[in-house]
Amino acid sequence: MTTGPRLLLIEDESDQRQLLQELLTLADYRVDACADLQQASDCLAKQVYDLILSDWKLQTGDGLAFFREQIQHKQDCAFILMTAYGDVSHAMQCLRIGLDDYLIKPFNKQQLLFALARSLQHRQLQQENSRLHADISQRHQLVDLIGAAPSMQQLYQRLDRIARSSATVLLNGESGTGKELAARAIHQLSARRDNPFAVLNCAAIPETLFEAELFGSEKGAFTGADRKLPGKVSAAEGGTLFLDEIGELPLSLQPKLLRLLQESSYQALGSNKECRADIRVIAATNRDLQEEVTQGRFRADLFYRLNIVPIRLPALRERQEDILLLARHFLKTFADKHQIPAPVLLPDAIKRLAQHPFVGNVRELRNVMERLLLLHDGHRVDASALEQYLQLDQQNSISLDYQLPAVGIDWEQHERSLLKQALEQADYNRTKAARLLSLSYKTFIYRLEKHQLIPAEKSDEQ
Repeated sequence: MTTGPRLLLIEDESDQRQLLQELLTLADYRVDACADLQQASDCLAKQVYDLILSDWKLQTGDGLAFFREQIQHKQDCAFILMTAYGDVSHAMQCLRIGLDDYLIKPFNKQQLLFALARSLQHRQLQQENSRLHADISQRHQLVDLIGAAPSMQQLYQRLDRIARSSATVLLNGESGTGKELAARAIHQLSARRDNPFAVLNCAAIPETLFEAELFGSEKGAFTGADRKLPGKVSAAEGGTLFLDEIGELPLSLQPKLLRLLQESSYQALGSNKECRADIRVIAATNRDLQEEVTQGRFRADLFYRLNIVPIRLPALRERQEDILLLARHFLKTFADKHQIPAPVLLPDAIKRLAQHPFVGNVRELRNVMERLLLLHDGHRVDASALEQYLQLDQQNSISLDYQLPAVGIDWEQHERSLLKQALEQADYNRTKAARLLSLSYKTFIYRLEKHQLIPAEKSDEQ
């Protein structure tokens, strides 16, 4: 039984197709032969191929145009175009769009087999290179922050370069792009790697507790403070402090953070003692802090102090060529974690992945792949099977589409009602209620005060 590479042959001339199929089978290739592009599409929806060999000018369509579409979704597949009408300029055009080789008819057996072997070897080297990038990433705690896209290669280089210094870094990117992973990578690549990496999410801490959480507190500093408590700054001593969602930092505390950055000193809540801090600060946000400064919601001096080294993380839609690489990485990672065999993504499923918007970026793709691994029955995943895992979050959420009545609405009453419902559902825990409405804590409190809905609050402890 033939066990060599799997090859899809597309040739509309029956004699030529039969001759090539026999020749390639004798050369130990597993060949599926098609007379037109529709048959080829059907085969690709059911099977994964190592190489596709197609004529250019087919009776049913353009083989090169077909390749253009397929190249976007099949990074592990080699592509070779055959033609009797080619020239050097056309061959160069084909190679520029991603084809592996170009055969001008008539060609002999040796030329064909050499082109096939060279193209497969080239793809194998690319796959090895991708695996090497993944291995390097894991060694430096860059797990999930992987990719072959040019934007990611530039990001790796910048993270590696900036890690050698102690400069403050500001990471900017949409939710789910991997800002904390990037911060951890900087820490692991730096001279501080053997010291603590402390994380504080500025959006998750109520304003009344924020100073104590960041700088620590003395016994009796506030109601319920029955002992001295360290803050995140002391927890990060000698290492790195990561301030996530820095745009949510209350204005009242921004001068104290600025002092920490400028003078490397701070005071715990309830203390007059000056403490020195040997830490590196990395901040992250999904907001435009320059616009926040313009609107008066963020101090300009703090912004410029944080913005010494700005690094932007690209959204997943900006590096679509990484979707398949990440999907397979996550499948393998979760297969190892849960001790479950990883299923194979069929070509139509790969194409569907590339079409999905992934508003939640890499985090959303990660969740989809883990869900698929845990819930899918079978060793292969086609587009229809994948669809249910892509849409599961949307099925479990309430539609946000709202038809505005012709007479309009009372917006103040509508907002007040939503605020009250959120408080009731969260058992009057303001932090939880703010999260139900996807509001920052300070914005939520502002709107409660606006509607005179400030209740006696239950504990904000999570």
